[in-house]
Amino acid sequence: MDAVLDKRERILAAAARLIVRNGLQCSMSAIAEEASVATGSLYNYFASKEALVLGVYERTTAEMIESLMTPADPASTPEMRVRQYIGDYIDFIWQDAQRARLFDYLDNNPLIALNDAITVFAPFVAHGIAMIELAQADGVVRPGPATMIISFVRGSIRNTLRRRRLTASTLSKDDRDLVAAMCWAAIAA
Repeated sequence: MDAVLDKRERILAAAARLIVRNGLQCSMSAIAEEASVATGSLYNYFASKEALVLGVYERTTAEMIESLMTPADPASTPEMRVRQYIGDYIDFIWQDAQRARLFDYLDNNPLIALNDAITVFAPFVAHGIAMIELAQADGVVRPGPATMIISFVRGSIRNTLRRRRLTASTLSKDDRDLVAAMCWAAIAA
């Protein structure tokens, strides 16, 4: 990996860890120390703490896009696409407890302006809405605002898995399948 990208990534990863641990009370010097870079060097990549926080959001969104916006198999039906997305989202949230905690923190404590959040998450949100609308047009997902339906699915998964992590270190296939089935049952037409 390019040294500049590596250093930038270390800074973003350190900021994400500290945001989860301490909220925005973490200082730029603490982030630099966590990333093993000089504080002055940190400012070469991010002009301010706000720019760094925006970078954390952008990094989180890029991970979501890479994992969850895979091109659909042309042979798959809208129902199959939604079901696949539900399973992929379960896996995405379960795979990385730190990322899941960061996502919960950012979701519950918006750290950037609404317009910035809309811009950062726009491709991911549009993908989910379009997928639900196609499934609604095919008659397999209940009527209603697609934004609300996809938000319900994602929120249900995050909340269920957050609670599951409190009591278990693994998510069995049966438990994963149960979460997926419950999500589907809640939105199916």
